[in-house]
Parts: sequence; C-alpha cells; structure tokens
Amino acid sequence: MTPYEIVDRPERDQLGEGPFWDDLAGALYWVDIVGRRAYRLDPASGEILRWGLPRHCSAITPTDRGDAIVALTDGLHRLDLDTGDVSPFARPDLDPGNRSNECRCDPQGRLWLGTMCNNLRHDGAPIPIDRSSGTLFCVEADGSARRMLEGIGISNTLCWSPEGDRLYFADTMKEAIWVFPYTEDGPQLGRRRVFAEGGPGHPDGSAMDEDGCLWNARWGGGRIIRFTPDGRVDREIILPVAQPSSCAFGGADRKTLYITSARQELEGLAPDSLDGALFAVAVDVAGMPMTRFAG
Repeated sequence: MTPYEIVDRPERDQLGEGPFWDDLAGALYWVDIVGRRAYRLDPASGEILRWGLPRHCSAITPTDRGDAIVALTDGLHRLDLDTGDVSPFARPDLDPGNRSNECRCDPQGRLWLGTMCNNLRHDGAPIPIDRSSGTLFCVEADGSARRMLEGIGISNTLCWSPEGDRLYFADTMKEAIWVFPYTEDGPQLGRRRVFAEGGPGHPDGSAMDEDGCLWNARWGGGRIIRFTPDGRVDREIILPVAQPSSCAFGGADRKTLYITSARQELEGLAPDSLDGALFAVAVDVAGMPMTRFAG
C-alpha cells in the first residue's frame, strides 16, 4: 500500500472535485461541489484560501490574466481571487436540466467543459439521473464554444497524452474510459475506442503522467488505478475512503499526487472518518503540467 498524507485542514468536503495544480503559483486549487466552495492550498506554507460560491461548483481553473474560471451549475463564470466576486463568462450548455461537471484545459489553453443531467437539489440532496443529456464543449479564450460530443451520462476524465495526440474522456454511467485521436487544429476528435472499462469502482477524474500513463480515481472503489498507454493496470493506490473523485500531480517536481474525495450519500460515518479529505501521495514519476485557461 502506497503511503499517503492527509492535508491538514479543519473541514471535510461533501463532494471534493476538480483538483488543478498551478505551476506558476506553486498552488493546488480544488472545489467542494455540494459545499459551494473553492480552495487554494499553498503546500509550502500550509495556507488554504477559501471562496464561497453562489451555486454548486464542479471545477476551478486559473487563467492567464490572473483570475479563475469556476464551473457553476449554469455555466462558466469568472472568479476574482482578491475580492471573491463572481461574474458570468460563458454558458455553452443551454439545457436547464443539465449542470457543469468535468472541466480541464487542453495544451493549447482552451477550456473543455463536460456537462451532465443535474443530480443535485438546491440544498445538495441527490436527484436520480434519468437521461444521458450531457455534452462536451470546447471553449475558446473569447468564450465561444464548440460542441464536441453528445449523449453523455456523467462526464469525467479530461486528459491529453504527453505527445498531445490523444484525448482521454470517461462516461461514468457507461463504466468506460475512451481515447480519441486528437488534432489541436480545430480542435478535432477522431473515432473513439474503449481504453478501459469495468471495475473496481466507477471511473471518475484522472491525471496524466510523463510516461503517458493515466491515473484514474475509482468512485466507490476506494483507490486510484494507473493505466499504461495500452490500457493495462500496472499500479493501484488503495485509500481509506470509499469515494476518491479525482487527482492531479503537483509539487515543485510534480511528483505528488493530490487526490480529492467525497462523503456525500455515505451513511453512518464515524466522527474521525477520512471521507472528504484531501490526500497527498508521493510517487516516482512526474505528472504532465496542467495548462491555465488562455481567456
């Protein structure tokens, strides 16, 4: 079992998600979707900044101009990191029954947003998902958006290969991670094929390392699985939580794997339960750098 550390903070996330390591700031960003809060951790000092948000938020992405984009229920908004003010930026998905979910930038600095049928009431209580109405969009710096995929159940995992010629994307409802040939001009996606499918657990968020291996959080499976470029499992990190949700490589050498987790819908948790904690795991391979939004 790989040793892990728990990031010291007083709270646990209801639904931790969307970790983003910013090389320029030397900081980790992530969100609590149900808690309507975004965070920024400075590992060097241990300082954690917090921003309350008006609606459920599935991701936070720093931008080249110094603020951040937050993926709220109704679309993308700009977050002023100094004042906490939130202002609308783009609403690619106009379906009122959908909400934002997965969100990552491609190597060119475009923001990819995956949506899904809204499964959260205003108070955060779960709603059954009754349709695969999600869509994957590519959002340019000016806020214009292109529809890239449709018919998605639960959008998860957005990672690009080190060569930038493949995109990995998961639909948790279909229990599958797909890989697409990727052309940066356009951009364009080629014909998809199944990269990995089946358990343990369900495919959630992922991170890419410099060897081209995909590290995937397994919701309900209590672990991170590392897949080689040909889809083989060559490593697992077993965690003391049921619902790891996503991961990102960070630290000065990008050899720390930060892992978010959730306690939503888990009943009978002990007072000292680690569900909802943020974990840090030292690994022996560096992750690919994450790209700020160019807008």
